[in-house]
Amino acid sequence: MDDCPLAPVVTSDVPSAAEEHLERLLLIGVGVAAAALTLWYVLFAAYNRRKGAEALRWVQSACAGKGRVLDSHWLTSSRLDARLQFPSRSFENARVTMKFRPRAMPVHWLISCFHKQKETLTFEADLGGSPSFHLEVVRHRWCAHSRGVKNRARDEREWDIYEPGPVILTTRTHWKQDPTAELNALMTVRQQDVLQVRFRPETPQFSATIKLDALDDPRAAAGFLTTLRELAAGASAHRQ
Repeated sequence: MDDCPLAPVVTSDVPSAAEEHLERLLLIGVGVAAAALTLWYVLFAAYNRRKGAEALRWVQSACAGKGRVLDSHWLTSSRLDARLQFPSRSFENARVTMKFRPRAMPVHWLISCFHKQKETLTFEADLGGSPSFHLEVVRHRWCAHSRGVKNRARDEREWDIYEPGPVILTTRTHWKQDPTAELNALMTVRQQDVLQVRFRPETPQFSATIKLDALDDPRAAAGFLTTLRELAAGASAHRQ
């Protein structure tokens, strides 16, 4: 009996209609997502730019008659940098950096919301002379609450609240008896809504950070500039 040759098996690489439909839906989904992200970026980057322009007007209003904004440029979609000029030698190479929430980047924006990131303005400048000390003042607020305590027990608990004075932590081997500049900086920061103040011999020799929304009031903005001048004057007196 003769052997019958087997018929060759033919395979087809042509995708089925279901696969084509799935690929088409995938491409449409990718296109829609890309368009949505692009639209999100454009809208919220423009929103941050409007906030930046408004904040620059606050700065210019605070500097009226005492300084002016030279130029500004965006470092990122959430960070604006501007150079300032003052007629006196109290501040040299002055600049402000405004940090907004990264609204144009959805993931970064959600992370910043989760961490309750504040929008801030940081003023940096060199002083008339180099400070002879390093000083960093950070304003912190603490709060406490009891967990797992019944209402009756919480009502019966008595809390003793004390308001301490300024505390200075130093790494100096020999501490001087009259820390005028340090105490003035501490008391000024305590009275104003300033988050951080830093003095150092290297450039920038002086910097101060404040919450951005604290400057929407013209009087508060002018008060912040006055605070900066007082801090710089205290450092200058400390050098003499």
